[in-house]
Amino acid sequence: MALSKNRLSEVIIDDSIVLSPSPESMQDRQMAIHDLLEGNSFTLSNGIEGPYALRLSSMDNRLIFDLSSATGKFAVGLSLSPFRRIVKDYFQICDSYNQAVQSSNPQQIETIDMARRALHNEGSTLLQERLDGKAEMDFVTARRLFTLLCALMWRA
Repeated sequence: MALSKNRLSEVIIDDSIVLSPSPESMQDRQMAIHDLLEGNSFTLSNGIEGPYALRLSSMDNRLIFDLSSATGKFAVGLSLSPFRRIVKDYFQICDSYNQAVQSSNPQQIETIDMARRALHNEGSTLLQERLDGKAEMDFVTARRLFTLLCALMWRA
């Protein structure tokens, strides 16, 4: 079966994002990239066909999506400001979840996990909204791309 053209085929993280990430951060990034590339549905709205190589870089508090394929190139910058609260809350709830796993009852763990998933969904929806008119992706891809965004912003 042939792979769809409507996908990301490569993700490159530019050094401009973090000069010396921690080993944990690097592992989270690598896992997020692996999961994203394992299955995604991504199409540029301007008609440039994929599959796409995505280079992520940072400039002036913006995450720059440089996309290229055999048929063209396109770049879009997203302000990170709208994501900061969600990412901060997401990290806090992840910390609470990790603590709860060690010392709480199953109901408390499930409640915290539901809140964690809700924040993840909120961030994924925001990502889709911010890329609307530029790129289209399914919700699973948005979730995986938001996971990568979190890994890039980890403790930033």
